Amino acid sequence: MAAFLTGLKDLGLECLENTDIFGEKKQEVKQSEKTEKPVADIPKEEDLLYEKTLECPCCGKRFRTKVYKTGKAKLLSTDMDLRPVYEGIDVTKYDVIQCEYCGYAALPKYFPYLTQAQRKLIQENICQKVQLKPYEGGVYSYDEALQRYKLSLVNAVVKHAKNSEKAFVCLKTAWLVRGYRLEQEGMEKVDAAKVEELQSMENENLQNAYQGFVEARKTETFPICGMDVYSLDYLLAALAYEVKAYDDAARLVSGLLTSTSANRRIKDKALMIKEQLQAARKAE
Repeated sequence: MAAFLTGLKDLGLECLENTDIFGEKKQEVKQSEKTEKPVADIPKEEDLLYEKTLECPCCGKRFRTKVYKTGKAKLLSTDMDLRPVYEGIDVTKYDVIQCEYCGYAALPKYFPYLTQAQRKLIQENICQKVQLKPYEGGVYSYDEALQRYKLSLVNAVVKHAKNSEKAFVCLKTAWLVRGYRLEQEGMEKVDAAKVEELQSMENENLQNAYQGFVEARKTETFPICGMDVYSLDYLLAALAYEVKAYDDAARLVSGLLTSTSANRRIKDKALMIKEQLQAARKAE
């Protein structure tokens, strides 16, 4: 059972809560992050957003969705697994497009593209059952964004999406949950139980992302999610490190460092993983 999808009952899709994403057992892992201190004069989240009108490829209706202004948000840093950190906004909250009428949801890269067979599967298994709640306010809360990601993932599973698409949803969900967890950890009064719940959810999605990308690497042609072989192998190395699959991480890092085709930027990032691997193994 995918624990992350248990919240689907809130959307009227409890029949899909036991959906098996990749068909294998997950292993629990842990990851720690430093909480960043607030910075003065950070722009307001709502000022970094605008609404865009789209046509749903599933039901044909037009709807409006919140989108972040790519030219306005300032990139501060990037996590090892490529999660972007922006000033004043967690852009991952806005990386799922969801039709407010029928419940079809997907990442922007995949949203416009549905085959007739996929449309029928979604209409039968999601559109006829989903119970959507309207979003209030100028921004999405983390809980609202999580519901959108859950709906995106179950849509991907129902339409028999490629492993890479499902893995990408899981990866971005892990990024989202990490942002939520860091926000909770930065509060004056920390809810330890909530932080533990979010850490477990992040771990599950990292494991699913790793598993899905491993399968995609074996069966799909490049580019995969816009990545060439070296970019994907770097991401796999980072995810392997995060889920404590240290032997796999070391193998992937070694392949990148000895490659005559991987660029210098990828090799430098792979070297950082190698150093963290060495420190992690010493600490065991």
